[in-house]
Amino acid sequence: MPPARKRARSYDPDKIRTAVSAQFGHVRDAVLALPPEALDRPTRLGTWTVRELAAHLTMALGTVVRGIEGPEPARRELALLDWPLATATGAAGIDEDVRALDAADLPGLYARVADDFARALAGTDGERLLPTRFGAMTLADHLVTRTVELVVHTDDLAAATGAGIPYDRQALATCTRLLADALAAKAPGGAVEVRIPPYAVVQCVEGPRHTRGTPPNVVETDPLTWIRLATGRTDWATELDAARIAASGERADLAGLLPVMG
Repeated sequence: MPPARKRARSYDPDKIRTAVSAQFGHVRDAVLALPPEALDRPTRLGTWTVRELAAHLTMALGTVVRGIEGPEPARRELALLDWPLATATGAAGIDEDVRALDAADLPGLYARVADDFARALAGTDGERLLPTRFGAMTLADHLVTRTVELVVHTDDLAAATGAGIPYDRQALATCTRLLADALAAKAPGGAVEVRIPPYAVVQCVEGPRHTRGTPPNVVETDPLTWIRLATGRTDWATELDAARIAASGERADLAGLLPVMG
């Protein structure tokens, strides 16, 4: 396990808790509004159907509940910026956990998870350590990662069903920022400025550091395109050809650094 790095930015714990609950509510409403036949549709996530994706979305909160209810780890093992890259090792275990859920009763599953989440968080300090699949981390940091899980899979669900699912602004902003900071941690430097308005600006890639004026190497895109790039839902060439990325400068090619989350 690599040593913990200092977190690139701070997040308001109360706003993050509210954002996680709000985005889960948007997902729950969308899932429960689907016609039964839509649950058997394929998704872009391997062999998962919409039903399995919908079940997996409850795990975003379920892991928090189980972590709080279980014994507290002795020490922190995972920094927030280590989490996106660490997730690449968890695919097989996640698939097993999803298939173990009772996805036949999605309304009941969503209701139980929402109630358990609210009860578990009541009075729990954000510095409490939780065991996770990738190492022990604080509750506050783990909740930040929940915005990524919920936002990324909201997009997966929308792509599979055509449903117009809202994004909580704080959840979308936090997801965008964490994945941008993960890129900067993966490729530290100041040669390229990555802009994802209105939520994030980071500098990355080794080379001459920009200090004033317009940077010589700039990448700009919108939040959802960035999230899809950062998680491997799309690729650099596709989005560049579609003009959803603006890239200027000889170093402004991030293809070799993406995705940042497995």
